[in-house]
Amino acid sequence: MPESDFVELAVEIFGMLADATRVRLILALREAGELSVNDLAEMVDKAPPSVSQHLAKLRLARIVSTRQDGTRVFYRLENEHASQLVRDAIFQAEHSLGGTPRHHHPEAATVETASAEPRLQSADV
Repeated sequence: MPESDFVELAVEIFGMLADATRVRLILALREAGELSVNDLAEMVDKAPPSVSQHLAKLRLARIVSTRQDGTRVFYRLENEHASQLVRDAIFQAEHSLGGTPRHHHPEAATVETASAEPRLQSADV
């Protein structure tokens, strides 16, 4: 059984991921690797100031990190764990809808193996 401190931290991480915009940001970064605030804002269809606030929270939680290039700041996932949690949550959501989830279709298995990442779509979140 995990130590109590880790359980409490895990709950905080789930809380941080309990926001659709943050989930979409994580999926976008998983797909693209590294993006600026403006690029992320366009991908998730939100205003840059809003995206910037969400990214600041994700950065404090050490889910994303930054790289500065001149005046531009680029964001990337700190590691694969948060994106894996998001991916697993999406797979669980697919199961909740009933029927056969996309990730259980034979053609999806080939795509999942090749890309190992879901595509960022409103229907995914």
